[in-house]
Amino acid sequence: MKKLQLVVLAAFAIIVIGCTKDNPLTEETQETNLTSETSQELLTIPQINKIIDEQLRRTGDFSWDKTSDQVLWSATVHGSGILTIGYGEKGESFSTEKNARLTDSKNAIISEVISMEKGSRKETLFEDDDVLNVIDVQVKSLKTITELRKRNDIRYMEPNAYSFFYSEQYPQNRSSSGCGKDGQTLNNNDYRTVAPGSLVSWTYDEHNIEQAWSYSTGSGVTVGLIDTGVSQSQPLLGSNFNDGYSTGRTIQKYGTFIDSAWPWSNNYDGPHDKCGHGTSMGSTIASPRNNDNLPVGVAYNSNLIAYRATEDVLLNDYHERKGVKDALRQLADRSDVKIISMSIGYPWSINNVKDAVRYAHSRGKLIFAAGGTSLDFTNWYPVIFPASMSETVAVTGITDDGTYEQCDTCHDGSEIEFTIVMQRANDNGRTSAVLGFYNGDTDYVGGSSVATATTAGIAALVWERHPTWSRSQVLNKMRQSSEFYPNKDSTKGYGNIDALQAVQ
Repeated sequence: MKKLQLVVLAAFAIIVIGCTKDNPLTEETQETNLTSETSQELLTIPQINKIIDEQLRRTGDFSWDKTSDQVLWSATVHGSGILTIGYGEKGESFSTEKNARLTDSKNAIISEVISMEKGSRKETLFEDDDVLNVIDVQVKSLKTITELRKRNDIRYMEPNAYSFFYSEQYPQNRSSSGCGKDGQTLNNNDYRTVAPGSLVSWTYDEHNIEQAWSYSTGSGVTVGLIDTGVSQSQPLLGSNFNDGYSTGRTIQKYGTFIDSAWPWSNNYDGPHDKCGHGTSMGSTIASPRNNDNLPVGVAYNSNLIAYRATEDVLLNDYHERKGVKDALRQLADRSDVKIISMSIGYPWSINNVKDAVRYAHSRGKLIFAAGGTSLDFTNWYPVIFPASMSETVAVTGITDDGTYEQCDTCHDGSEIEFTIVMQRANDNGRTSAVLGFYNGDTDYVGGSSVATATTAGIAALVWERHPTWSRSQVLNKMRQSSEFYPNKDSTKGYGNIDALQAVQ
């Protein structure tokens, strides 16, 4: 079974624990370095990764703020010298109006970096977001890091071009997580055919989605999808998006991902999926209901805006993080967008993306995020970012055994709001039926990724039924229509959503 899933921790359990003979930093020496004189030695990637791994396993989270100047500087150097700085006071993620204090603070930080690094503004400043209080600068000197950390107008500093997963030891993790273009023939037991000739995935029956279509099909509701884009070789997510019962709607495609190993590149890669993951998510949300004998989406009359913001599902690259940030910014500014679906993530917070999530949330968007999908031996890890944020609605997948058994590769935890049945407990664990990457193809997709896209589709059904409702009203209706409501399970949230109940 193909696993088009959110494989955010595929190499996590084997991360470079033994590759630390070159002056490794233990937990004790790491904490000591926070208060003692900073070492001038550039740490290796295995040494940095060991520190990250230790903090994750000890606390369940990781923050660059809790590392020494030496660690932050070493990671910045290994990440092409790019340092992302969030400026302003605590909680000031964005500014929608001109603010003299924030402008002065930003300019002072840039001037200090220029002075310390002895470069020009053009050489130093890579990115200056006009809404989020975030800049990207070039830093090579340890002293620059040390001096910047003394300022009280910096919220965070992160080496956003450094990847925990992408190194000489694990080069395959850069561009393969969750990807796959090969279609699969669907088992006859995994779908039913409905008029005028569309296939309804078996997973929809677990949530009464077909019955909900008697009341709502998502018409007039626009869903934003931030993922790897959708395939230009799949016409049902392109020229034939308006077909059969799914007429009078639109699909728009954009690209914010820059396909380059160089942080300073501006080589935008366009809107088209080259991975396959985004195509599966787009199909789940909004593929048309027609007579092609192919899988239909949950909200088959909704509008779709698909962003190629990332190369794969793992946000381990500078351009992927920037691409997701920019996609969130752009969707946030669109009044027609009600819902944002994000089946992508990272084990810990990426603060410029976090700032963008908060901006989109402030604009009233209902943001669904995948709780996390990984290989079996890494399921110890809790809910990933950005599903771990209070501004997002975290979703995970379960099997159909009736006991809320966690799917083979899914993460759960206290942040989870909803569960979606997306894997058979038997029958080789087959998952949701979706459109394939190429014209006429079908495929299977699993994990918390498809659970998230399914939930976004259900939200579109609710919002069509109640077009004047706010985000909170839609979310509360979904909670009230879930199995555990008014209680909330410690790891499965409100449980399975009944889509029919949600639209009645």
